Amino acid sequence: MKIVINAYSARRGGGQTYLTNLLKNIDSNPRLEVYIFADESQYIPNHPNIKKIKTNWSTCNPFFRTIWEKFILPIFLKKIKADVLFCPGGLVNTRVPVGCKIVTMFRNMIPFDIEQRKKYPFGYMRFRNWLLEKLFLKSMLKADLVIFISEYAKKVIENRIPIKLKKTVLIPHGINEEFKVSDRTNMIRPNQLPKEDYILYVSLFDVYKNQIEVVQAYNLLKERRKTFEKLVFVGFNDTQYGERVKKEILRLGLKNDIILLGNIDYKDLPSIYKFAKINIFASECENCPNILLEAMGAGRPLVVSNKPPMPEFGGDSAIYFNPRSPEDLCNKIFTIIDKPGELNGLSKKVFERSLLYDWKETSRKTWEALKSL
Repeated sequence: MKIVINAYSARRGGGQTYLTNLLKNIDSNPRLEVYIFADESQYIPNHPNIKKIKTNWSTCNPFFRTIWEKFILPIFLKKIKADVLFCPGGLVNTRVPVGCKIVTMFRNMIPFDIEQRKKYPFGYMRFRNWLLEKLFLKSMLKADLVIFISEYAKKVIENRIPIKLKKTVLIPHGINEEFKVSDRTNMIRPNQLPKEDYILYVSLFDVYKNQIEVVQAYNLLKERRKTFEKLVFVGFNDTQYGERVKKEILRLGLKNDIILLGNIDYKDLPSIYKFAKINIFASECENCPNILLEAMGAGRPLVVSNKPPMPEFGGDSAIYFNPRSPEDLCNKIFTIIDKPGELNGLSKKVFERSLLYDWKETSRKTWEALKSL
């Protein structure tokens, strides 16, 4: 069986993590041949069943990539007699030859959340999300199989399309083994962390991630109790929204209490999660929240947004709050932060819940779904 993966639109963040784990756990059947189109920067594991294909086209440019997908990729598919074209980025711009099946995924929830789209000013991002909504739906309707990564996402799409999709499967993401550090006792505390205990929020700074509300909640917490814990943010913050967060920190006089670490090495994240007193996840819009899953692997207490699909993944292991309400977040943290018994109980629940998410199982189910076509 010959499977071609177009990974050009799955080159960052969760898309890269997904692809790396899928290929690391490839089906060992010698009859399976996987051809992958990916950027040079994308890590592709060495495996006898995997062939990385290069193209001279400028695929970083969306316009030229679309031309390549429409006119050049079909020639390759026909030449090798491909059985499946898999587009994990969610967009299918290719007319495949007869006998070749199309598989896509639904990963990006923002284009389908009108409230979040309205938070962006008029301009490129608003237009981009509007266009992506149309293109994602068109791609899913064209596909022979759509892979969903949360039950919530599946319901969102089923409520938006006039006809039933040809075939669907639900396969959530897993947790990388390096993030399963709950029971490790020999980890070294990273130097960039404060000496004090800290509350942690890992995420890029964007309007739907609610870092401003987290800052305001922390300020309320300081007003209610002597708060020695620092608030640590990890994630790219050189954005318009990031500047708003920084101004709010200064306005509230919290410059010495809140630490912005920015982007850090991926390999340092497990220990940063591990040493946190409490991990926060305040996002309003996710499909399968990879950051939440990674935080779960550390087995530390979780205070999480109550917006779907977060409860679908956290289950009863987390405490949930309204991400638009600093008061609610403050109250939820206040109820546990000075109670070691509560914190330890939550840690055990988080660790047990994290065992449900395994990349080997995710990969096995994905390869089975691809081979079933």
